Amino acid sequence: MLALSRKKNEAIVINNNIEVTILEVKGDQVKIGINAPKEVPVYRKEVYLQIQEANREAVNAEGMEALKNLLG
Repeated sequence: MLALSRKKNEAIVINNNIEVTILEVKGDQVKIGINAPKEVPVYRKEVYLQIQEANREAVNAEGMEALKNLLG
């Protein structure tokens, strides 16, 4: 993991097309802005993990149904 220090209004650039800017620092919270191409999905980690779990459940349910259909 790369750890960087940034101040308000300072930014980092990732892969030449994603910019992460520090918008505000208030107590123990940091507000960031992310400028990325529309085709690049950006999620909070907890939302991303929920999506991954839902996808796993869907695959398992569909896989079981396909197996039942195959075995008759």
